[in-house]
Amino acid sequence: MKKGLLIFVAAATLIACKSTSGKAGEASGDSVATAQKEKALADSANFTTAVWVDSTFKDVGKVKKGQVVEIPFTIKNTGDKPLVIASVSPGCGCTVGEKPEKPILPGEEGKVVAKFNSAGQAEGSHNKNMTVHANTKPFTETVLNFKVEVVN
Repeated sequence: MKKGLLIFVAAATLIACKSTSGKAGEASGDSVATAQKEKALADSANFTTAVWVDSTFKDVGKVKKGQVVEIPFTIKNTGDKPLVIASVSPGCGCTVGEKPEKPILPGEEGKVVAKFNSAGQAEGSHNKNMTVHANTKPFTETVLNFKVEVVN
């Protein structure tokens, strides 16, 4: 009886997985976007140039302990191919990175935002960073830095 129940649960799980994988076009849209990001980063023919409009370093100044601060970094696509920001990797758990979900067309600007949570941080100066992975040449990685002083 236990074997029968186990087989039934396994079959039900497989059926449930199959029925939700093609649901509402949303999952397939995500896979298309992921495929475009992978292609843009893998094929140097899709690389473009970009500049960080307002620098790759920001001094945020004083922040009260417990406050969440957003630090925007503006990037401009100066090339002739769409700029795809594939990922943003924060250097620590107190920072979350947000990136544009859609490609940035040639001549347009986009924002990468660092959200720093000062809760649990010691008072004093902190230097934080995030690594941005994009289809840019000559390098596909850029490190964004910011400095913040946590006060009580």
